[in-house]
Amino acid sequence: MTLAIFDLDNTLIAGDSDHLWGEFLCHKGLVDDRQFRAENDRFYADYQRGNLNIEAYVEFVLAPLAGRSLDELASLHADFMREAIDALLLPAATTLIEHHRAQGHRPLIITATNEFITRPIGARLGIADLLGCAVEIHDGKLTGGTVGTLTYREGKVTRLREWLAGQNESLEGAWFYSDSHNDLPLLELVDNPVAVDPDDQLELAARDRGWPVMTLRDGNEPRVR
Repeated sequence: MTLAIFDLDNTLIAGDSDHLWGEFLCHKGLVDDRQFRAENDRFYADYQRGNLNIEAYVEFVLAPLAGRSLDELASLHADFMREAIDALLLPAATTLIEHHRAQGHRPLIITATNEFITRPIGARLGIADLLGCAVEIHDGKLTGGTVGTLTYREGKVTRLREWLAGQNESLEGAWFYSDSHNDLPLLELVDNPVAVDPDDQLELAARDRGWPVMTLRDGNEPRVR
């Protein structure tokens, strides 16, 4: 089955769920507002520059969740979806996903954001297959740790190859849609790379390589820029 692979943040949704989660925790009073927000902003700036320490960032994001039950976290995440994510959903993204489904393609999200944050967003988009930074769970609680390779830059390629082997799938004819220059390792691997509302570095790379450049933020249909 041909894969239609999507980045999530700033690709299928009009914002960064990882950074917004930090803002949400500040708003809820679950972390020290000033200190946590400053660190959250610093990590996000590092991501945009392409020099994020992904291990340190995921540890930072998961620390406030450690020891909390899955039921408590599910309730908290429902608030997050309602207060932060619903307004970022893009009708053109839904159209694009359904376009691939109509061709018999299999949608897959691969994201550098952890799976606790992103799986419910993937479900809202109707995509069950999702690879993100996998979180460790013990006795029904998040430990604050992670499992396996973190899905950032080349780590996305590693995790995807592992997933392909387990699913008996291949990358033949695969599509990958992303906004970020951090995803160049995977974009360069697939047959059909597409830059979606790209950052400046990715747009330059896409134009240089002759890749399509698309926006999902203008109406109900994807539009080539």
